[in-house]
Amino acid sequence: MGRITVRRRVTRLTVGGSKSVREDVLAAEEPLEIRVGGQSLAITMRTPGNDIDLAAGFLVSEGVISSGEQFSAARYCAGATDEGLNTYNVLDVTLAPGVAPPDPSLQRNFFTTSSCGLCGKASIDAVRTTSAYTSESDALRIEAALLTTFPDRLREQQAVFDKTGGLHAAALFDGATGELLVLREDVGRHNAVDKVIGWATRENLLPLRGTVLMVSGRASFELMQKASMAGVPMLAAVSAPSSLAAELASELGITLVGFLRGDSMVIYAGAERVLESAPLESDLPPIENLPSESIGVA
Repeated sequence: MGRITVRRRVTRLTVGGSKSVREDVLAAEEPLEIRVGGQSLAITMRTPGNDIDLAAGFLVSEGVISSGEQFSAARYCAGATDEGLNTYNVLDVTLAPGVAPPDPSLQRNFFTTSSCGLCGKASIDAVRTTSAYTSESDALRIEAALLTTFPDRLREQQAVFDKTGGLHAAALFDGATGELLVLREDVGRHNAVDKVIGWATRENLLPLRGTVLMVSGRASFELMQKASMAGVPMLAAVSAPSSLAAELASELGITLVGFLRGDSMVIYAGAERVLESAPLESDLPPIENLPSESIGVA
């Protein structure tokens, strides 16, 4: 199995101070080629580990499968180098009988970077993959006080981040009990989410009703799409969402929470799912105080 961390000799320099040479620990980044039935589908840069979860989550995100029953098996391909050595960087997935193979238009014929999971997409229309699940009717309701505990609990479980300071994390929480169901780390935020979704897929938990997907960075359009494909009703992030992520959340009926830090948060869509006893405050003036033209009164 590929290494999760690597050691490298570095020079530490402080302006006006000391200079020293020491060994540092870095997060590993290696390519993973995902094949389906022997045919190459994608190559992504990832942190080795939980590769089968990554492949399963990727296939869910791309609309190839929508349940664990459709994912039959996965194996590392032997003889992946000219020398016949197994690099554990090529994974071949077998779909269950009767499951249609991926659409050839999904094939990504070049590397996707760890920071960009959409680099192989031809257009924004190709990103809007249709989900087998809908979140609009999900009955999830969660106390704001419980939700604010998730970032610290996610951070406490980031074992590799503690060593390197260089990994994103994604975690899945039970919205009713607050139980941490699974956490995954990766150099790519989209890979970390795929690893979480892939774990849930292989545990036959899809759709992920009543759960909260928590990410350690920002909330992008792609992460919102991945949440939708897995039937997740709430995506929470410690940083800001993009405008397109917020638009997609409203369109799909998914609650989107950003800047979840300390005892506060900003809710960009689906605020009705976050319960708080404090009275609602708004920076907007009461509607009766608005000029008549603002409310369509002739």
